[in-house]
Amino acid sequence: MSQPSQFASMLAPSKLATLNRLRKFSRLLDNAVGIPGTKFRIGLDPILGLIPGAGDFLGTALSAYLVIEAARLGLPKETLFKMVYNIVLESAVGTVPVIGDLFDVAWKANTKNFELVEAHLNIPQAVEKKNTWFIFLLIAGLFIFSIGILAISFFTLKLLISVITG
Repeated sequence: MSQPSQFASMLAPSKLATLNRLRKFSRLLDNAVGIPGTKFRIGLDPILGLIPGAGDFLGTALSAYLVIEAARLGLPKETLFKMVYNIVLESAVGTVPVIGDLFDVAWKANTKNFELVEAHLNIPQAVEKKNTWFIFLLIAGLFIFSIGILAISFFTLKLLISVITG
């Protein structure tokens, strides 16, 4: 995880507060707890992913918060698309039992997304005008995707239970 930016003193206090909040939030989701005896850290997101069905949905919903805040900070559309891609990839692969959980621990979409936010704020540039409809559609698409993941997870769980119970 990156350290506070060398440009932090150049940011408006409200943006600096948002950046610090997003840093803590991404750390909570991806790197909150060290695994004893290893250099690996996990967070709330991969732990939630262990809950059959709803875990990936909840992780996706929490990850969407970073995208919403990034849009409020004025990140360009291309960066917001990258952030949503990171979340979608993690959520889609996360639905695969065991392999998905391991991928979730390694991919760390929230950390990647925070780094995208921080990189944008470190580069002095003109802030793109916020396109409210674009942001709404992007978040709505992510929500619809997460509902689909939830439905697939429940269908898979139901199928697995029926196979086991006969």
